Amino acid sequence: MKTLIKKIIEKSNPTVVGLDPLLEYIPDYILEKNYKLYGNTFEAAEHSIFEFNKDIIDAIYDIVPAIKPQSAYYEMYGWQGVRALHNTIKYAKHMGMYVIVDVKRNDIGSTAGAYAKAYLGDTSINGDSLSAFSADSVTINGYLGSDGILPFYEQCKLNNKSIFALVKTSNPSSGELQDLILSSGETVYKKMINLYNEISKDSLNEYGFTSIGAVVGATYPAQLTELRNEFPNIFFLVPGYGAQGGGANDIAGAFNDKGLGGIVNSSRAVMCAYKKGNYLPEEFAKAARDEVIRMKNDLLNVIK
Repeated sequence: MKTLIKKIIEKSNPTVVGLDPLLEYIPDYILEKNYKLYGNTFEAAEHSIFEFNKDIIDAIYDIVPAIKPQSAYYEMYGWQGVRALHNTIKYAKHMGMYVIVDVKRNDIGSTAGAYAKAYLGDTSINGDSLSAFSADSVTINGYLGSDGILPFYEQCKLNNKSIFALVKTSNPSSGELQDLILSSGETVYKKMINLYNEISKDSLNEYGFTSIGAVVGATYPAQLTELRNEFPNIFFLVPGYGAQGGGANDIAGAFNDKGLGGIVNSSRAVMCAYKKGNYLPEEFAKAARDEVIRMKNDLLNVIK
């Protein structure tokens, strides 16, 4: 988490761009070029997605500290789409960006360990150690309990990585389970963040945060403020800003009096910014840059 916070401070910008590219988000001139080269195939999707992502990264890397590709938007295009994800991670890191891969993976025991190695660690191939995806961070679903969390946490400690675990998610139905009251009197989501806090308490960095962060949606501002006050050492990944309805005032409670404590995600509003306003399709990257500048200024107006 230390590396991410350092990049946020350097850019004075607590935002992350979610690169979740459906083909309908990509300008027609890119798609048509690749359909001519590769036909109506997953290869055409792969090349279109990576070109789109690369141009956006080129336009925003000096302003935005991190990207967050959601793996589902790549997996739906087969192994070729997964290769586009791999290449996007590699290119963003080459450009100095922090990469949070939104996979929400989990299982127990050795399976959780395999997921953790795939994204945060190394895989042994005939005595050599190779990195499969080389992400800086991943999202995980901690609701399987500590034996599904600890393998990811071990990779964090070994490789200076971080994880963001689900606490209070931004979707409308999250309260069906996460808001339930346990016999102890606390909510399920409070129980989860307590668990993460206990597991990661030995990883406190110089900024005062642990290497296990929490996913808390901008669509639940009261819970953001509540959890920030009760868990000052947990860093928040905040989805739900922009297209999902969360605004700057909704996320203000995620931050402490030093202006730290969270990173706010925006996906569609950045990728599809060229579809709003006076932009040509060829100016999609410029539109994305304009949107991340607007978002940065919007958030800085409410962060202390």
